[in-house]
Amino acid sequence: MKMIKSTLAAFALTLAGSTAALATDVTILTPYISSIPTNEMAQSFKAEGEKRGWDVTIIDTRNDFGQLASRMEDTVNAKADAIVLISTDPAQVGDQVAMAAEAGIPVISLDGSKHDNVDVNVTSNNFELGTQLSEALFKALDGKGNIVKFYHSAHPGVHQRELGLDETLKEYPDIKVIADHFVKVPGPVDDGRIAMENILRQYGDQIDGVWAAFDDPGIGAELATESELPDSKLIIMGIDGNEQAVDMIKSCTHFKATFRQDFPGMAAVGAEELENILAGGAPESDEIYVPAVMITPESLGVTCP
Repeated sequence: MKMIKSTLAAFALTLAGSTAALATDVTILTPYISSIPTNEMAQSFKAEGEKRGWDVTIIDTRNDFGQLASRMEDTVNAKADAIVLISTDPAQVGDQVAMAAEAGIPVISLDGSKHDNVDVNVTSNNFELGTQLSEALFKALDGKGNIVKFYHSAHPGVHQRELGLDETLKEYPDIKVIADHFVKVPGPVDDGRIAMENILRQYGDQIDGVWAAFDDPGIGAELATESELPDSKLIIMGIDGNEQAVDMIKSCTHFKATFRQDFPGMAAVGAEELENILAGGAPESDEIYVPAVMITPESLGVTCP
């Protein structure tokens, strides 16, 4: 009897070890986990993966793309089952993405861009978001006025929004960009606040609007405006649906609108596509767009004076 029990125990241990060995190892890599939207995508994808029994690891390199490349090489050498790049242009780690492809490791991207060695990129249509933001701001300004632009061209999606602004400006000759600022990441809220303080001191009431390629610098711009020029009638609009930005919109501040990207939706679609890829299937497309929604005081049920 003891021998049978010992044999069964050994079998159970072997089975447990085999099950652990079969666990799908998925690694998320990003340089921007300090960004609220990026963190939301990472945590949402991790939750989606864990529902599927995956072992999901998140690696952040704090805006260091050299370190991102190095950690991706480590991940490939460790023979991960899949890699998820978040808020990253795969071309910036092109050699490492090619390494993954050679090793047979699928790579997907959330909020990034298409690449030959990336199976699928799940994102918003960022060019369209840039034009929607521009149209909303310009119409709120009655088609004329001076604006400040906050941008971050290092992020592929944010850069597409900037291109959307450039295209829309061609149709509004009476809208002028009188100041712009490349937003530093990490710390985009504080960087936006400091930059806006300096811009307000230089231009003051000449500023009619703020075009924020993502909400964080727009939040900083609102904090600076409340401090430096609270009675200003300038209008701030951004993209992402950041919770703090939504609170500012609800509170009838200068922040009047944001476009909420569906980050959990991107994570869910990305996990579904990766699950299909790992099962030997092909993605629906090499790029999948997840719709965004405009948030205003009206959509929040608030009437501002």
